Amino acid sequence: MPRTRFDGGSAADGGRATRRDAVRLEALYDAHAAPLWRYVVHLTGDRAGADDIVQETLLRAWRTPRILDDDPSATRSWMFTVARHLVIDEARSAHRRREIDVAEVPERVAGDRTDALFEAILVEEALAALTAEHRAVVVRAYYRGLSVAEMADDLEIPPGTVKSRLHYGLRALRLALQEKGVTR
Repeated sequence: MPRTRFDGGSAADGGRATRRDAVRLEALYDAHAAPLWRYVVHLTGDRAGADDIVQETLLRAWRTPRILDDDPSATRSWMFTVARHLVIDEARSAHRRREIDVAEVPERVAGDRTDALFEAILVEEALAALTAEHRAVVVRAYYRGLSVAEMADDLEIPPGTVKSRLHYGLRALRLALQEKGVTR
């Protein structure tokens, strides 16, 4: 793993790291970078990606002062855990799955409308088998969405007659569909 020089500081100190921070970070790098890099390469098989994950892990350790003060074995354990989580996050990311954002949502694929066409033909043939009076009421009720009162005004017949024709028309329609093999 190539050695990287850490000489930047935190945003809080205006970009100038104190000499103590730089020494601590270099010591952290010297002690843990190589084993951490080998571990990440073992997990991912990606040498270039391992550099990025090791750098991010070291940066997170540097931003967590208690880690720098811990026992070196505890620090290494913490860093291996952070590196493993970063590897998992990278594997789950959209970038890794090569997902790309698009400006427009793609058109949805329309399903096969053959069944709907056959159903429409069956209903049309069954409606043709009804008497004109029954067909007029059924079509107005189910295709035009008219109420009983609106159908009575439209057909100039009493509401009771509309209800009766609708009842017997639906019954005849059901029988005509059953004759054609429709069971539902």
